[in-house]
Amino acid sequence: MPLRLVDPPHPSTLDPDTLWKQCEFRAQRRGGPGGQHRNKTSSGVFLEHRPTGVVAEATERRSQGQNRSVAFQRLRLLLAVSVRTRSASDRSTSESTRGSESIPEEEAAIRSRYQGSRLKLAADNPDRPAVIAILLNDLHVAGGQPSLVAGEWGVTTTSIVNLLRSHPPAMELVNAVRHHHGRPPLRTGR
Repeated sequence: MPLRLVDPPHPSTLDPDTLWKQCEFRAQRRGGPGGQHRNKTSSGVFLEHRPTGVVAEATERRSQGQNRSVAFQRLRLLLAVSVRTRSASDRSTSESTRGSESIPEEEAAIRSRYQGSRLKLAADNPDRPAVIAILLNDLHVAGGQPSLVAGEWGVTTTSIVNLLRSHPPAMELVNAVRHHHGRPPLRTGR
C-alpha cells in the first residue's frame, strides 16, 4: 500500500463525526459464509475516505450497523498506517527555514493524553488509531528509530515497540523505513 502525504491534521486524529463526513458510504450484499440470512440484506459496508482514496470494508456480520462500526475502525487503522502528515519533530527541525507551524489541536490532545503513559491501548480504544498514526509520523522522521521518539513521548522504547507489535501493518511500515535507512528490522515476536 503506497504512503500518501496529506496536510495536518492526520485523518485518524479527527473526531468520528468529522471523519465520517469525509467518507463515502456504500452498502451491498456479499456472498460467502454466514448462514442462510446473510445474502438477504445489504449488510456489507464499504467506506472510502474521499481525500485519500483509502477504502475499508466489513462484510462478516449480518447487521449493517455492526459492519459500519467495524469498517469505520478498520478505516481509521488503515489511515494510520497508509497516510502521513508532517511530524511535530519534522516541524520543529524546519522552523528556522519555514516559520513556526503549530501542532494541530487534535494531535496535541492525543499527544498530551498519552505522553508519559505505557501506550497500552486496547484494540477497541477509540484513540488507538490516532496514537499509532502520530507515532508513525514521528518514526518516519526518525528513520524508524523508537529510541529517538521515546524521549519526546516520555515513554520507553519498549512501550513504542509493543504498540507497533499490536498492529502488524504498523510494524511492517516501521521496518520498511528502517530497511530504507540501512537499519536491521525490529523484532516482531515477543
